Amino acid sequence: MSSFKTRRRGPRRGRDVSLVSTDWHHPQWLAVGILIIVLSVSDAVLTLRLLEHGAREANPLMAALISGSDLGFALIKIGLTAAGVFMLTLAVRVRAFGRVRVGILMYVLLTGYAVLVAYEVWLLHSTGSDI
Repeated sequence: MSSFKTRRRGPRRGRDVSLVSTDWHHPQWLAVGILIIVLSVSDAVLTLRLLEHGAREANPLMAALISGSDLGFALIKIGLTAAGVFMLTLAVRVRAFGRVRVGILMYVLLTGYAVLVAYEVWLLHSTGSDI
């Protein structure tokens, strides 16, 4: 079936909120997903910039990746984020842990990335370097 001729814009029954209950998602989730990925790219660039000024990576998993090439680090970081956003978008109507809608978790992730990027920008300015 074509993307322009969606069959299910929502679940048939109120309790049916599985991954396959909907084949159309509201455009807001595309916008949220794109913003998360853009902030992830910004985070990768700012992290590499901070590392040039003597900072250390706080995440031990990412610290292991940084020891390789900068490009490899950025591609893996952004790829993992994009895959996660894709999976979260598929599950946007599902309740995580039986309580919270995944859509709320996407907004929490977006807010977290925004705060992280703002913090990294502040760190760069406090070291006196240009972005």
